[in-house]
Amino acid sequence: MPVLDQLLAALAGGSVEIVDLTAPLSDRTPILRLPEPFANTVPFSLREISRYDDRGPAWYWNDITTGEHVGTHFDAPVHWATGRDGEDVAQVPAGRLVAPAVVLDASEHAAADPDFLLEIEHVRAWEEAHGPLPDGGWLLYRTGWDARSADAEAFLNADENGSHAPGISPECARWLAEETPLLGLGVETVGTDAGGAHAFDPPFPCHSYFLGAGKYGLTQLQNLSRLPARGAVLVAAPLPIVGGSGSPARVLALVER
Repeated sequence: MPVLDQLLAALAGGSVEIVDLTAPLSDRTPILRLPEPFANTVPFSLREISRYDDRGPAWYWNDITTGEHVGTHFDAPVHWATGRDGEDVAQVPAGRLVAPAVVLDASEHAAADPDFLLEIEHVRAWEEAHGPLPDGGWLLYRTGWDARSADAEAFLNADENGSHAPGISPECARWLAEETPLLGLGVETVGTDAGGAHAFDPPFPCHSYFLGAGKYGLTQLQNLSRLPARGAVLVAAPLPIVGGSGSPARVLALVER
């Protein structure tokens, strides 16, 4: 049987499940908040054009307003200064949007400490248990943060000292980006970096190292708890915005049951 026919049969029979990793996109979707004097993105919004009425009797449609980096979204290399000569989101090859994925679960650490940082030793321990990181694949970093996504204040978790959300240490970010065969990093938080990453050296190291290495980011993922530690196939589908630094994306995982 041809391979694609086998896949279709597996999907129809339930031996391969499609898991949606995408957060619903609405005006309630949490967005990153940068302090002054930095400019901020606009939230997502809909403006009705017509809805089966005099403006259009047989159809319903809307205009949308959104930032590129709102909700579940894809970071292209050109998003960061270190990747300014790299791909924009429309230039990302389609073949790189379907890739293997592994899940590193640090949710217990993040529950105990919202400022928890993943270190190289944690990744090494994961590899000892589950095998090497995938060549040309994604590391999906599970922290349990998606449970907060319906409440913007809890999701951003900010106080007078800034945001408190788990992330990756600068040393680990550099190592993952430059010394492993990963294609990209996916997280459940508002961005690929920790809440306090503005104070790291370098600031926002996941953005700096991954995008500088021509790799990619995915943020505000959900349902990583439904994926195995390894064996899933990730489908990331951003809009091909010409000149775009990123895009809201529908992100799906194929999982063999």
